[in-house]
Formats: sequence, C-alpha cells, structure tokens
Amino acid sequence: MIYDIIVVGAGASGLISAIVSAKSGQKTLLIEQLDKIGTKLLATGGSRCNLSNTLDIESFIKSFGKNGRFLQDAIKEFNYKDLIKFLNSLGVDTHIPDGFRIFPTTHKSHTVVDALLRELKRLNVNILYNHKFEDLIIENNIIKGIKASNKTFLSSKVIVATGGLGYKNLGATGESFDILKKHNHTITSLYPAMMPLITEQIWVKNCTANTIAKVTIKVDLPKIKKLNKIKATGDLIFTKDGIRGPVVLDFAREITPYLDKYEKVPIKLHLTNLKNEDNLIVFIKKTIMDNPKLSIGEILEKLLPISVIRELCNLVEIDSTLKYKEIEGYKKDKLHKIIISTPLDIIGHKGFKNAMITRGGISTKEIDPKTMQSKIIKNLYFCGEIIDIDGPCGGYNLQWAFSSGYLSGKL
Repeated sequence: MIYDIIVVGAGASGLISAIVSAKSGQKTLLIEQLDKIGTKLLATGGSRCNLSNTLDIESFIKSFGKNGRFLQDAIKEFNYKDLIKFLNSLGVDTHIPDGFRIFPTTHKSHTVVDALLRELKRLNVNILYNHKFEDLIIENNIIKGIKASNKTFLSSKVIVATGGLGYKNLGATGESFDILKKHNHTITSLYPAMMPLITEQIWVKNCTANTIAKVTIKVDLPKIKKLNKIKATGDLIFTKDGIRGPVVLDFAREITPYLDKYEKVPIKLHLTNLKNEDNLIVFIKKTIMDNPKLSIGEILEKLLPISVIRELCNLVEIDSTLKYKEIEGYKKDKLHKIIISTPLDIIGHKGFKNAMITRGGISTKEIDPKTMQSKIIKNLYFCGEIIDIDGPCGGYNLQWAFSSGYLSGKL
C-alpha cells in the first residue's frame, strides 16, 4: 500500500506528527517497534507527565543552550498555549499547580496517551506495532518510503521520530542513527543526560533518607572557564553511590560529555540558604544565644538533615555532640567551609539505561528549522529527541517533542 505520509516512532513527537498529518487529510501510517504507543511518554515526570511550562518563547529557547535558536520556528508555530488547546480538544484538561509546570489535571500520563490513541483511531491512522525500522528507500536523494520488519512501505513523505538512546527498555535502540548516518546525515556525539551521578566519596551512602531543597551545584575547576560556568539549582538526594534529584538531572546533561575527557569532575554543593561562612557563623551564634545547651549537631540540624551533619562533621574530625565553644578554632573554620561549600568528585554515571534523554543527535545544520525537513534528502523529516536538541527538566523536552512533531506533520 502507498501512503501519503509515514511516521516512524510512536513517542510524543511521532504521535502528534501523525495526528497533524491525518487531520490534513493525508493517508497516514504510524510505525512502532513496540507493542504499544507512547511508552516513554507514559514514564515522563514519574508518570505524572510534566507536559510543558509557561516560560515566554525567548526564555524557553535560551534554556536549550547553543542549539536553542533552532527551536524558534517550531515553538512559535506550536507553543505551550497551543498545546493546552490541542489537549483540551482531545478531552484532556490541564492545570499549572505551581504557576510554571503544566500537567494533565489527573497527574497521570496515561490520560494523555489514551487521548492521543483515541484521536489516531478517529482519524483512521493505520498503526503497525512490532515493526522494526530497518532502512530508508531513497532515489535521487528523494524519499520513496521505508523498510520495516522485512516489509516495504511506500510514501512521498517520511517523518523519523524514533528518539534517542535514553531508557533502552522503553524502545530506544539507536539503530536509526546508524541508518541516517549511512544516508549521509551527520550524527553528533551521543551522551546520556538527565540521570544520577556517581561520586568518588562514599560517605554519601549514609545520607540517603532526605531530600535537600534548593541546592546549587557548581563545577570546581577554576582553570577551565568553560566548565567552571556550569551550575544548576534544585532539590538533591544522596544515594548509595552518589547523587540524584532534579538538580542532578539538569547538571548531568551538562557534564556527561566531560566525563569522557576527565577522570573525574570536582564539584561544590551549596546545601543551605546561607550565602557565605559569615552568615553561617552569625546563625550559629544566634542559635546558641537562644539555647546555649545545644550541641553543634543540634544547631546545624536546623539547616540540614542530621545524617548529613554527622558526615560533614566526621570529614573535619569533629564530634557532632560537642558544644560549639568546645571545638578547636581551626576545626571550626573547616566546618564552616564544608557546610557552605561541600566538595564532591563525580567519577561516572549510570549510562543510557538510566538516562531520561540523549545529548546529541542529527546535526541541526542539516535540518530546515522552518519545516523540520532534511537538507540532504528531500521529503524526509525529523522531530523530537533524534535531533541534536536537549533541554533541562521542567517540561522543556516534551514541549520540544510536541512542537517539532506538529511542525513536521504540517503540509
């Protein structure tokens, strides 16, 4: 059978791309290698589905870094307001509980996936499950169709939305990159992003019970200016072998490329809301004035979980049960420093198995940002994570998936 449009990949970008294509009256085929659609979308935001956020277009674009400008046309064509209207038209109500992040009111990702599937069926999109994408059919640099699971499917327009390498158990194989590379597309270096990080220090395993809010992480390599500018702020959780949490997810996408170059990347954690050591000293002395009987551990517990305080005290050889006045002066100085700026060394990560997204992909230089069409192969289009675009936590990547899918699906 010959189709007007073939969409390869039933993730967020592929789903909306197929819907937009079918709405314009095109006979549309959606190819998926798994036995269901939207598997990664179902896992998004801990299955709560953080769809997007309310940033203005310019700020949204800047959040994506060096390739951010490439998003401009897609985001202008289909921004978060358009996404809300689109989902509402499918019966999915949304809300913005914190004034920034957009969720379905159910806070359940299957609400969104179910609605998209109903719309695909209403529009008579042909969905083929358990079909593995094997190759493109190209003649004279013009797309003619695809090969999947030893079958040939013909079409004058193909949209590749097969995603990156993150969450391999959800269908990310990366074979599409090899196929596209074979057909002269450039694939930039691929790195896992948004995942826990492994530290050299083992004391972190004793601090796993609590979430610490509004932690700032910075790279501590003063001599390398490019690296030393990397920082992130958000909630942090210590793990049995490192750190995780929203702040780590954002931070990881910036430093994973450098872990290939350096044996380890030293970082500093700003764990409290105090700006500097002087502020900490004032806090300690004021707390002592209010209650002279408190130990240093009990004082600092007002700032951080006691498990963290004990470990930091151990690092500077202080008994946390001592009163502040009983601690030697040079040890007090060490304590002040380590509380305000806690050093760690990042030595690794959990790889693509635990990565939410991929950093890298098809070079944006080879894609027309106004249409998402390949500049190398006519009538071949791309959308979503397969492109060398990745953003921070907070709905950025899903919005990009929806926006690029919408744009690629248009006639």
